Amino acid sequence: MRARDLAEPYPAVSADDDAVMAARLFVERRLPALLVLDADQRPYAIVPGSQLLRVIVPDYALEDSAQALALHASELERLAEKLEGSTVAQWLPRHRTLPTVVGPDTDVAQITALMIRTRTPLVAVVESAGQETRTVGAITAARLMEHFLSLG
Repeated sequence: MRARDLAEPYPAVSADDDAVMAARLFVERRLPALLVLDADQRPYAIVPGSQLLRVIVPDYALEDSAQALALHASELERLAEKLEGSTVAQWLPRHRTLPTVVGPDTDVAQITALMIRTRTPLVAVVESAGQETRTVGAITAARLMEHFLSLG
């Protein structure tokens, strides 16, 4: 089984897209991660859901669990307000996670090992033709599990 056989269409956003719109896409589609493409439609970043939540939790709460306990629910419930007027690029972590990318001929064992090693729930599948590279889809951890359980 190769990447081309497992890849599925996957919704993506660009770095210039509205952050609230991207968050809504993430929620409505129940995505494991946000796939961000550059202007040439190549993978730019993969942001797992846990990192998307990072925008609503203050640094001090991440560094000290006692401080996290002191957070009021109301502080966490204003995500839309915190994202309002910003782009996906502004929402990305300072040190963005480079996308995990494979070619269409990559073997399922290699994909699995790569996903485990990079701790990402999503691998983008790209195809190159000369100077052009295009994203043809993505493989999620759920899709791999489905394959291994022979459910798909």
